[in-house]
Amino acid sequence: MMKVSFRNILCTTDLSDHSNTAITYGVSLAKEFNARLFVCHIVDLTASVAYGEVLYVPIEIQEKTVAFAREQIERNMRTAPVEWETLISVGHPADEIANMVTEHAIDLVVSATQGRSGLKRIILGSVTGRLMRSLDCPFLIVRDLENNRVSRFKRILVGCDFSEDSNLAFQYGLSLAQEFESELHLVHVMETADYRDLIKGENGMDVENPEHEEKREQLRAMLPEESYNWCHPKLVLLAGQPFEEITKYALFNHMDLIVLGIRGHNLIETLLAGSTTDRVSRQSPCPVLSVCPM
Repeated sequence: MMKVSFRNILCTTDLSDHSNTAITYGVSLAKEFNARLFVCHIVDLTASVAYGEVLYVPIEIQEKTVAFAREQIERNMRTAPVEWETLISVGHPADEIANMVTEHAIDLVVSATQGRSGLKRIILGSVTGRLMRSLDCPFLIVRDLENNRVSRFKRILVGCDFSEDSNLAFQYGLSLAQEFESELHLVHVMETADYRDLIKGENGMDVENPEHEEKREQLRAMLPEESYNWCHPKLVLLAGQPFEEITKYALFNHMDLIVLGIRGHNLIETLLAGSTTDRVSRQSPCPVLSVCPM
């Protein structure tokens, strides 16, 4: 069984109250794993070229912006109970963050997101979407804190489709479930073509064909026997569109964390549809940890 160890954690902030949620999670996880925390801010000068216009920013303005960002971060972090360091850079956020991950041997990136959809996402692109596919480490996407409290991930959902990326997500979910002594919900979603013959019996229970039982056995076989000593596994089969079913299950069952693998898409698929992981991250009621095999 793979043991997750986060030694260096990077959290991002654009200095807004919303994005500072990432810092709160970063501090909590750094404390849990005794990790070093890097807090980064990217001075983004790329927005001005989105419509073909270039804005040249004087060096002195860049320097003042960097100094202001550093001051704000240090003010927010002065009472943090972990070892931390500020990182400031100028450029495109996704590219600069990826460079920081490599340079500082980052094991986990934490970022807050506000779901973006429709034309705005197509034109401007999604920083979180790019990071999902470019980072060499797991990526934790968080939203606003509820009651200003970071959950200890007592209920963890792992999406399982038995692919390579799904198996890696399972390994992370299992290790985190051990760390936090969590309920571990292994969820497989059968899409429309796979569950047409799923019907209701007279007693109201699902009548499953052998293929459905086979899927359940595949989920059960993923769990090491010793895992039952320290986590509480639940095997779940759902039917429908994966991103919709995973999001609904997380909401109705009060999940604290969703762990999903991600596989590459071509540019058109990414812009117009997005991966299951991307869609879940924009709608999920809880943090989403994406892992991508490299």
